[in-house]
Amino acid sequence: MATASSLLSEERFLCSICLDVFTQPVSTPCGHNFCTDCIHTYWDSNAICQCPFCKTTFSSRPELRVNTIMSELVAEFEKMVQVKSSAPKPQLPQFHVVPCDICSDVKEKAVKSCLMCLMSFCQVHLEPHHRVPVLKSHKLIDAVSDLDDRMCKKHNKVTELYCRTDQACVCVSCFKTDHRSHDIVPLEEEYELVIVKKDAVKTNIQKMIQSRSDKIDELEKSIDISQKEAEKEKGACVQVFSDLISFIRRSQAEIVEVIDERNRAMKEKAEGFLKELRMEVAELQRRSSQLEHLSQSEDHHSFLQNFPTLSSPLEKDWTNVVVQSNVSFGEVRNAPAEVKLTASEIVQNIPEIKMKRMREHAVDLTLDPDTAYCSLIISENGKQVTTGNNQNLTNNPKRFEMYPEVLAKEGFIRKKIYFEVQVKKKTEWIVGIVRESLDRKGNTGLSVSDGYWTFGLDEGLYFASENSKVAIKMKENLQTVAIFVDYDKGSVSFYNVDSGSHIYSFKGQRFTEKLYPYFCPQDIHN
Repeated sequence: MATASSLLSEERFLCSICLDVFTQPVSTPCGHNFCTDCIHTYWDSNAICQCPFCKTTFSSRPELRVNTIMSELVAEFEKMVQVKSSAPKPQLPQFHVVPCDICSDVKEKAVKSCLMCLMSFCQVHLEPHHRVPVLKSHKLIDAVSDLDDRMCKKHNKVTELYCRTDQACVCVSCFKTDHRSHDIVPLEEEYELVIVKKDAVKTNIQKMIQSRSDKIDELEKSIDISQKEAEKEKGACVQVFSDLISFIRRSQAEIVEVIDERNRAMKEKAEGFLKELRMEVAELQRRSSQLEHLSQSEDHHSFLQNFPTLSSPLEKDWTNVVVQSNVSFGEVRNAPAEVKLTASEIVQNIPEIKMKRMREHAVDLTLDPDTAYCSLIISENGKQVTTGNNQNLTNNPKRFEMYPEVLAKEGFIRKKIYFEVQVKKKTEWIVGIVRESLDRKGNTGLSVSDGYWTFGLDEGLYFASENSKVAIKMKENLQTVAIFVDYDKGSVSFYNVDSGSHIYSFKGQRFTEKLYPYFCPQDIHN
């Protein structure tokens, strides 16, 4: 059974007049298909109305309609071609139908090309090359469409020789001029030599295919494993935080219950004291009233008899009776803050999260040409600096005069800032932060005491500048450096943007003035 690919082969959908894929194909009464415009143009240019393919003559011009079935097949074919060609592929020799150069009306398919005639011939028009003695000596090859490319552009001759020195096809005139001392052989000889290597090349290609196929399998497995591990780790982390949230909620409920219970117990105890005190107050008020009444009576006997009882103190001493609140849970209140701090420190150590949080403080910088050393060239947008020849610049109190240094226009005080500097392909550079009042005219070093907090590369070695250079080992060459400054905490930190890894930090610094981003496109040798 024929496959879809064999049914949808290109030759089945080529118009025999234009030799291109059908456009609005129509069928003649004799059953042959042509593009609508092609067949009408053909009939318009001929006195006789006949089929270009089989030469069947029609008494009158047939009324042609678009062949819907053929149109659908052409559409399917074009879709298939688009799918096949959607992925980029290396440029390899393309094999198309080559038309005969002799055929006039309907172009037949060429079967051979002649390197002497520089033409391609169908089976009929090739016949003289098999019969005429002069033509028999011509070099025939399978039909090709690039015969012009086989001609020497300089001498307009066939390139029938091969220069091994330059690995190029050349003509006889080239051999006598530009390639006189080169290793020149006939094309056939080089072909015979190279064709022997074909099997080895194919074997090597198959090995490379297999190697890359194995690597594809390996990478696909790695992706699958990574996906599974990511899902597993994500689930584990979500579970940990879910458990922590559940624990906190449960602990919250228990703490609230204990606080309510303690408050209830304290309230009941205090209310008991209040009841007892109110009763004693009522008793004392009764005694006071009775004592006043007896003192106004002339019954001296009754007064003397009741006075001891009315004046005696009550039994309970309330001096040391207190009700204290016992609902304070200071340690519990501090515990979540400690957990939060611990979790924050752990999460902060994850490079991607750390970089994301620092980038929240990113600032847009523009280089300040007023500070640039005379050999530095600032780009028009103020985002790049390169070194060049010394320029005759106007004096400026802000300009660096000893070394190739430049600052950003933007200065910062009492805030966090983050910026990135691209340093790839540079062999010497220094970046960082400096204080506003640093000496820009004298021969100062890069030390912290001079107002520099910097990191750089010199002679293949990375270093940070404290009061002397501190060597730093890096696993890979830096492409982009990130600088993060926390003014209030007194820290300046450097990071590898590509990996997110920490490089070096200046900590415990005391900033008292405005800070400026600093750039030096080549090393300053102390």
